[in-house]
Amino acid sequence: MSGGGEKTEQPTAKKKKDAQKEGQVPQTPDFGAWASLLVAGMLLPMVLENATEAGKRIMLQLGEIVRDPDPQMALGLFATGLKDAVLAIAPLAAATVLITLLAAGGQTGLKPASKLFKPQFKKLNPFSGLKRMFGPHALWEAAKAVLKTAALTGIAYMAVRDLIPVLMASGSLPLGALLSAAGDALITLMRMSGAVGLVLAAADYAMSRHRIGKQLKMTKQEVKEEYKRTEGDPHVKGQIRARQQAMARNRMMADVPTADVILVNPTHVAVALRYDPEKGAPRVVAKGAGTVAAKIREIAAENRIPMVQDIPLARAMYKSCEIGHEIPAEMYGAVAKVLAFVMTLKAKGAAAGLHRLAA
Repeated sequence: MSGGGEKTEQPTAKKKKDAQKEGQVPQTPDFGAWASLLVAGMLLPMVLENATEAGKRIMLQLGEIVRDPDPQMALGLFATGLKDAVLAIAPLAAATVLITLLAAGGQTGLKPASKLFKPQFKKLNPFSGLKRMFGPHALWEAAKAVLKTAALTGIAYMAVRDLIPVLMASGSLPLGALLSAAGDALITLMRMSGAVGLVLAAADYAMSRHRIGKQLKMTKQEVKEEYKRTEGDPHVKGQIRARQQAMARNRMMADVPTADVILVNPTHVAVALRYDPEKGAPRVVAKGAGTVAAKIREIAAENRIPMVQDIPLARAMYKSCEIGHEIPAEMYGAVAKVLAFVMTLKAKGAAAGLHRLAA
């Protein structure tokens, strides 16, 4: 259970990942819509021009068919017209799809919120619903709606204001000029609405980011507990490490009776060596300092393994040799002298106990 306290800490990576799975990410649904409207306003003149050119070609061919009716030519004209219509609107459709994907991906990373597909009964809580209706988020939504309405009303007024004189004089203007003026007003309305809408969407995204960031903040206790869950309790990890070290030490002690010689310091350090000519150079089967070294000497004495005092060699091997590894090549000569000395002691039947290597 998480402790209380003020939420002053930034959310951890795991907290953010869990929030994303629940769909709790900063986003605004308006960004894609306004961006699509702006792009449509930019591409619409090109689309209309392509559509007009295609319409002119079809009308010319249609006149020929009327003069000389031919079902095959009519079907061909229909297919051509359909293809031209698709090609005319293809840039606008492709741009709209691309903008929608970029808007969604830029905000949520196109990662599905998996937990949203599961039923969440807490959303049925009426108190939570009332909190959403009268909370700060609801106030911002109301303010955003007012700003949006005011901005779009002002833009529409400016577009219609410029169009009214043209409409008033429509009786003396050709149809083409009238349609062109209406089209220009529509495109201007779309572009200005898209630009202003993007500004409002950016503000909405900033508010959403601030709100989500505030919701995801954690207390110091929550950060500590999450660290324990993800990285493990330091006390438990310490106990596991201690048990692992104890097991490794027990295995090492079990190998001491197989050693041929124990190099000692004589009391601070002990290194156990085993030599098997068929397996290469001598290997370190155990080593230790302090109480571990004392235990190695004790086991060696119980098993009548010779202990040889060579302070420099014992210290050097303790520092540079690893358990289970062969001794380094630079120590071959010194270790060979020790093994030869031990073989001499064994030949005399006096190998057990502590010995000094003759200088």
